[in-house]
Amino acid sequence: MDQQRFKQLWARSAMDGVATAAAAVAHFAVIDRHYHESHRHYHRPAHIAHCLRQFDAARPGMDQPDLVELAIWYHDVVYLCGASDNELQSAELFKAHADGQLSSRAMAIVYDLIMVTIHDQKLPVTLDQEYVVDIDLSSFGLPWEQFLTDSKAVRAEFNHLSDAEFYPGQCRFFDMLLARDNFCFTEFFRQRHELQARENIQRYLQQLSDQGYRTP
Repeated sequence: MDQQRFKQLWARSAMDGVATAAAAVAHFAVIDRHYHESHRHYHRPAHIAHCLRQFDAARPGMDQPDLVELAIWYHDVVYLCGASDNELQSAELFKAHADGQLSSRAMAIVYDLIMVTIHDQKLPVTLDQEYVVDIDLSSFGLPWEQFLTDSKAVRAEFNHLSDAEFYPGQCRFFDMLLARDNFCFTEFFRQRHELQARENIQRYLQQLSDQGYRTP
């Protein structure tokens, strides 16, 4: 986790005249602590590092890239396995950090950018929301072995569930993603990850179907 990068981002995003260095360091410490929690296997610093690499590549096409980057840092900061409100709690933590530091408009934009990473409940309505969704799911478009490694890491976060409890829900989520006209919302990521992501998901679903976990 790159503290200097976060400090610079926070300074660029804050309102003019607001002293932010100490606050940025304190906020980063909270973020860093959360992402290093022992129950995490996929939603760890490596996921944020991957997202930031994707962000850096796609940044020129964004409307407000600094706000997109803030959403990336915060979108999984609260993560309890099986909880239904992780994104909401992450957005609320961002809002608590940003209160008095960022403008109300910037806060609202980042809040919505975080909330759109629910994926199966909210669809992006702005270009930057499309980028956040594509960045968050971009690991699905990595080579098969890395996709499989990531899938095993996600499974490990739900070790309180049996395979029979976990995999049907995963199948429903993947089926929902495949049902979209495009897996990726932005042209940048369609060119970069669309085909590989669909191939990976279809191959994974076939494996789960062969094992009897995929529901009709």
